[in-house]
Amino acid sequence: MALSDRLREARHAHFVGREGEVQRFTEALHAERLPFHVLHVYGPGGVGKTTLLQEFRYRCEQAGVPVRYLDAREVEPSPEALLRALGAAAPSLALPLLRERADAGAGRVEGGERDVGGDGALGGEAMGPAERYVLLLDTVEAIGGLDGWLREAFLPQMPEALLVVLAGRNRPAPPWRTDPGWSALTAEMPLSGLSDAESRALLTALGVPEARHDAALDFAGGHPLALALVAEVSRGAGEAPFAPGDAPGVIGTLVQRLVEEVPGPAHREALEACAAVRATTESLLGALVEGPADALFAWLRGLTFVQEGPHGLFPHDLARDAITAELRWRAPDRYEALHARARRYYTAQLQEAATPEAHRALLAGYAFLFRDNPVARPLIAQLRAAWSDGGPGAVGQPKAHEWDALRALVEAHEGEAAAACAAHWFERQPEGVEVFRDEEGAVSGLLVRLALERVTDEDAGADPAVAAARAALQAHAPLREGERAILFRLWMGREAHQEPSAVQSALFAQMVWHYLTTPDLAYSILLCAVPHTWGPILAFADLFPLPDADVSVGGCRYEAFAHDWRAVPPDEWLRALSGRTPAAAPTAEEVAPLFDVLSRSAFADAVKAALKEYARPQRLLESPLLGTRLVGLRAGSEADEAERVEALCALIGEAAQQLEHDPREGRYYKPLEVTYLKPARSQAVAAERLDLPFSTFRRHLDRAVGYVTDVLWGQEVGQATAG
Repeated sequence: MALSDRLREARHAHFVGREGEVQRFTEALHAERLPFHVLHVYGPGGVGKTTLLQEFRYRCEQAGVPVRYLDAREVEPSPEALLRALGAAAPSLALPLLRERADAGAGRVEGGERDVGGDGALGGEAMGPAERYVLLLDTVEAIGGLDGWLREAFLPQMPEALLVVLAGRNRPAPPWRTDPGWSALTAEMPLSGLSDAESRALLTALGVPEARHDAALDFAGGHPLALALVAEVSRGAGEAPFAPGDAPGVIGTLVQRLVEEVPGPAHREALEACAAVRATTESLLGALVEGPADALFAWLRGLTFVQEGPHGLFPHDLARDAITAELRWRAPDRYEALHARARRYYTAQLQEAATPEAHRALLAGYAFLFRDNPVARPLIAQLRAAWSDGGPGAVGQPKAHEWDALRALVEAHEGEAAAACAAHWFERQPEGVEVFRDEEGAVSGLLVRLALERVTDEDAGADPAVAAARAALQAHAPLREGERAILFRLWMGREAHQEPSAVQSALFAQMVWHYLTTPDLAYSILLCAVPHTWGPILAFADLFPLPDADVSVGGCRYEAFAHDWRAVPPDEWLRALSGRTPAAAPTAEEVAPLFDVLSRSAFADAVKAALKEYARPQRLLESPLLGTRLVGLRAGSEADEAERVEALCALIGEAAQQLEHDPREGRYYKPLEVTYLKPARSQAVAAERLDLPFSTFRRHLDRAVGYVTDVLWGQEVGQATAG
């Protein structure tokens, strides 16, 4: 036995899986008439194309069918070179003379039709019409420029008995599928990863201890090259679980095989960007890379390990993980910059999303960026599996016939008492009841959102959970005039209740939609029946425990999580989240309230005190107004105390000018000016200077102070005009 024979026997002994592919090839091999004449095998680097072709070769030899294998990487991309290589590789596989021979045996183009000549280099006897011959041409992307020549000139002149297998990374070009002739004579065989059972069989065949299989499967995801690399680093490692971080060469080799021959730096950056985000659209790619987004997007779309989904392009999980891990190791600063650009993109898009569905997709993409965060990682891992299974098709109001079924859904997960509370709110605030539906239109989830400012004493008496939330709000953050508060009273998926699922991710996205779109929103409270699951991630998102609102209803225990949107408004909240690093828990500074929240009366007292010190701004350093929203927005989040004082003085001065130019109220400006803006020695002197009785002066001054207070209060709570 020759060494080549032993090599083929060894490769066959270690071949696992691909049963369907091998069976399809074998049936064609033995068919009375070939069902196809060209078989396209394609898939990403390392997925096992060459291994499969070697198995095809083995099956041909066992069946006594003449077969020749040629790797196109060893051939210059020209018709002449390919003909010479075929002649050298297959001297006994004699191909017939082409219908026109060139003078010197070279290919030429005449009259727009490409002909190929030969000088007998392929030699041998012509194939008989009843025999079967197989040509295996591997790595055809290396001679991609010859695709048209193969299809138009070379293959049409081959005998009917020849079966050609073309293996490469890319799906065959459209003419193979659109030409009426070739579409009937060709077949496609896309390759993806091995199943878990096949992966375990391969690991066993490669000598990997069973104790290392689970970790190896989690890492490799069925990718044959990854499994082979795991086997390589496992030699001598005993039974210890496999850890990719212990073998950085594994990641490097995988990335090299997946992305070799990337056209240029811009393409490499586009690939890294595609791996960093959940799904890549052309607009997102344009925000992440420097190059032309349209061309780069088209290039990504043609990669075999990049798939298309409803929200954009995404790579195979193994490719994503390998490319990202290699970038973080090779250029951590570049990875952080890429991640920051993605966060900024999602932040901006979330604020502009026109529909809940668009918002939901954006939020899922935003959350995906934090898949390596120690707090978010377990949840994101579960949600990634749920996202791959799809999600609710739409969200809307319940239909007339669904109310009883919704009550039954609440009862099934949280008990009869909770169902009775749900029925009360179905009647009292039906506009806050939102239903999530699957692709068939069936109910897959439920969200009950209550406007706390509209809750009456009678309502609170009907639901202990609402009574507790209402009391906690009044005790800790009482609403000011015109402000609103949301209580997410009930939220659940049909199957998983409040555990991670595709429906659950949509529920949270809908909650965030309400955070961003509810006018005058001051406060929100979320009641959670599974705080052990969601507590850490809610804290990461700046929703903190509100123990005074914890409550039991029937047999169901709820813990409350709250956010004061006056202290950290929605736009600032998003910006704070976008600034957090992907792999760390938020710091105390990151989660601290951005603004102080003053009641209406406390705010009025602070304005009056600030007016008294307006002419001596150094005395304003202790003013409660320095921590309020209107000063913070004017001065900026990074402003120091002096800059905040300057901003406060500017705001007071602008409010006074508004009073001065008010057609109806302008007569009250002068008392304000001579008392606070350009103060006289005393109010009595100021009244005398204005030739006003002191009582009239004091009344006008109070009116002016009230006007300025109303203007500033309107800015504090987001109203446009003075109250």
